[in-house]
Amino acid sequence: MSDESTFRLNKYLALHLGISRREADKLIEERKVKINNQIANLGARVSTNDEVSANNKIISGITKYEYVALNKPTGYVCSRKRQGNTPTIYELLPVVMAKLKPVGRLDKDSSGLILLSNDGDFAFQMTHPSFHKVKIYKVRLDRDLEPLHQQMISDYGINLEDGPSKLTLERLSDSNRRDWTVTMHEGRNRQIRRTFAALGYSVVKLHRTNFGKYAIGDLKPGEYEIIINN
Repeated sequence: MSDESTFRLNKYLALHLGISRREADKLIEERKVKINNQIANLGARVSTNDEVSANNKIISGITKYEYVALNKPTGYVCSRKRQGNTPTIYELLPVVMAKLKPVGRLDKDSSGLILLSNDGDFAFQMTHPSFHKVKIYKVRLDRDLEPLHQQMISDYGINLEDGPSKLTLERLSDSNRRDWTVTMHEGRNRQIRRTFAALGYSVVKLHRTNFGKYAIGDLKPGEYEIIINN
């Protein structure tokens, strides 16, 4: 059988399960993957005629990698199931996109650019700190940010329970000190909100406009578009 008609098993698993190839290799190493009911080995290849299973669940069908950009409105959660009466982002997408996974998250009270994909390697490269993907947000505070606090956040960082948080801040307007552009290279849970909260501020609006090379562009709240990853 030629290589052109087969797929590397870890790539096949990553595509169908939405995991990284590293995670796929771990499944194989743990002997949780079978090809035609036989335990698979690392480096194995499969064809479209093979039956592949992971954790005793058969994987079937050949699909393509998909990448979607969504302008998430406030009031939606980035999960598959509703949290009480709170809707999920999947209610904004066609049913056929339900298999895609969020690449990073925004909390219910935040809005802006969310990426979704079934490409586990893409998700890993976009979210792991070692790849230093820049994220840009428009942030509004409940009151003017004092110049000293601006300097503390930008120049020194604020110590949080999970480590120091350093953000790049730029005023959106010369007329007030409540509205800011915040640039960051990390993606810790609610990091921006926690950083300002440590100094006594509340974030009343948080909107992500950029994630790596991707920008929200003209997408209106609730709209999505297919994007090309190259």
